[in-house]
Amino acid sequence: MRLTIAAIVTVAVMWLGALQSTTRADDAWRSVWDGVYTKEQQGRGQALYNQQCSACHGDMLTGGDAAPALAGGEFLANWNGLTVGDLFERVRKTMPLSKPGKLSRQVNADIVAYILNVNRFPTGSTELPCDTELLKQIRLEMVRPEEQKKQ
Repeated sequence: MRLTIAAIVTVAVMWLGALQSTTRADDAWRSVWDGVYTKEQQGRGQALYNQQCSACHGDMLTGGDAAPALAGGEFLANWNGLTVGDLFERVRKTMPLSKPGKLSRQVNADIVAYILNVNRFPTGSTELPCDTELLKQIRLEMVRPEEQKKQ
């Protein structure tokens, strides 16, 4: 009997520990709805986008003949559930098409901030970092997390 109680207590303690570490991991996640870039950064990003990206992706980020849209429902649906780090790495490694990888990490972060702004995600008080690991902690979500819970 004592062995059974000890086993139950051990399992309960292990379960609570796992639950607590999961909660801490969830706390590390942020959402694009948390204001993950600044107004100033998106302004720099807009100027950089106009110089580096608009010829293919369009002035309004609506895409072109061979370039996908970077704003709107289709874009958001394609990236929903992924991270800003995933988007950043795609831009960093494949753009501009004429010379992939030529832009600095800061330039890419500013352009991604502009893309987030055009997709109507709110600004915040800190700039979007240019560190991929930090960016992978920010979820791209079409719908605000609190709205998802209501559905």
